[in-house]
Amino acid sequence: MEFVSIQTAIQQAINQKKEVMEKVSLRGWCYRERKSAKLAFIVLRDDTNTIQCVIERAIVSLETWTFAEQVCIESSIWVQGTLHEDKRAPTGYELHVTNMGIYQLAERFPITKDQSTEFLLDVRHLWLRSRELTNVWKVKAEVLRAIREFFLHKKYYEVTPPIITASSCEGGSTLFKIKYFEDEAYLSQSAQLYLEAMIFSLKRVYAITPSFRAEPSKTNRHLTEYWHLEGEEAFMNFEQLLSLEQELISFICTWVAEHAEEALKILGRDPEDLKKIITPFPRISYEEALEILKKDGIDVMWGKDLRTVEEEALMKHYDKPLLVTRYPKEIKAFYMKDDPNDKRVVLCCDVLAPEGYGEIIGSSERETDVNILIAKLKAQGEKPEHYNWYLDLRRFGSVQHSGFGLGVERVVRWLCKLESIRDAMPFPRTIKRMTP
Repeated sequence: MEFVSIQTAIQQAINQKKEVMEKVSLRGWCYRERKSAKLAFIVLRDDTNTIQCVIERAIVSLETWTFAEQVCIESSIWVQGTLHEDKRAPTGYELHVTNMGIYQLAERFPITKDQSTEFLLDVRHLWLRSRELTNVWKVKAEVLRAIREFFLHKKYYEVTPPIITASSCEGGSTLFKIKYFEDEAYLSQSAQLYLEAMIFSLKRVYAITPSFRAEPSKTNRHLTEYWHLEGEEAFMNFEQLLSLEQELISFICTWVAEHAEEALKILGRDPEDLKKIITPFPRISYEEALEILKKDGIDVMWGKDLRTVEEEALMKHYDKPLLVTRYPKEIKAFYMKDDPNDKRVVLCCDVLAPEGYGEIIGSSERETDVNILIAKLKAQGEKPEHYNWYLDLRRFGSVQHSGFGLGVERVVRWLCKLESIRDAMPFPRTIKRMTP
C-alpha cells in the first residue's frame, strides 16, 4: 500500500481533472468524527491538510465498520478508498472509504471547546497539533528558510556562537545564572559579541540561536527563551545597516507570502498584504517620534525609552515597518557608537512592525574606540576586565562595523496575526512557565 499526503491526493485529482480518483491511501489522525447507524464521518488530518472520509456500513467489511465505530479524536489511522469531487467540502474532495485500519486507538482527548489559555498551555504537547498552531509552524519554518536564503544570496556565513557565556551583553539584570562546574556562568542574551569577533575572520556572519532574558514581563510580546537572528558585517556603516534590515524584512515577507500562502490565509493574513511590504520603509528619529506622540496627546520626556503603548500609538500612522533611529545613549547598550553629529544619541535603530506588533529588530553601528568602550562599561557599572577578550577586538585591527538582532517569534507573531507571542513558540517559556 503506497500512502500519499492528503494535499498530494487532492492536487493529483485537480491536475488530472478527475471527479473520482481510485485507490487512494491516506494516513494521519482523526481530527473530527460523527457516526450514525449507517454512516460514519471521519475528518482525517495530516501535516498537509484535512479531508472528510465517509464510511458506509452497507458496502464495507465488518472489520472496517468496527474500526470506524471505534475511532475517536486523535486516533492514528489509515484509510483507503476513492476520492470524489464534492464542491461542498472545504478542500473540494472527500474520500469514500473501502478499507481502513487503526494504528493506535486514542484515549479520550482532554481538549474540548472553550478551554482556558492556561489549560491549553498545560497540555501544549497536545494543543500544538491544532490547525491554527500547525499553520504557525509552517509559517515559522518558511521564515527561517527565508532568512537563510537571504543571507546565502548576500554571501554571509552562518556561524555557531556559544550559549554559555561569562559576561553580559544587554545588561546584568536580565541574565540567567547557571552553575558551571565550580564557577558561575550565564545563558546567552545575545550572540552579538561573538559575532563581532567572527567578522575579523569572515567579514559577514549571521547566526540563528536561542537567547534568554530573565525579564519579569507578562506582556504578549515577551518570552524568556526565544530564537534570535543576529548579523554583523565588517566595514558596514549605519546607512548600509538600515538598508540591509529593510531588504531582509521585505524578503521575508515576500518569501512567506509565496511559500506559505494557504497557511497564512487560514491564520487570517492576506498574503497580498505582505507582498506590499517593500522598501524603502518610513524612517524617523527618536526626537521626531516624541514630536508625533506629543501631537497625539502622549507626552514622553526626552531620555525615556518608548514603551509598548508609545510604539503602538506611533504605528497608527504607518502601514509598513517603521525605522526609529538615534535613541539617547543612556538607554542603549554600551557597544553602540555615538552619533558624531549629536553626542546625546547613538547610531542605533529599532524597527517597529505595523498593526501594533511592536519592535522586531534592534541594531546599531558598533563603537570601535577601546577607551570609549571602557568608559561606557564603567558608567553602566560593569567591570571592563570581564570584557577583555571583547576589548581586544578593538586593539587588534578594529574596523567600522554594524549589526542587528531580530526576534524570530516577534516576526512570526506579526505575519500570523497572533494575539500572543507564546503561540509563535511550540513550547513557550515565560516568567511562570517552564513546562511541558
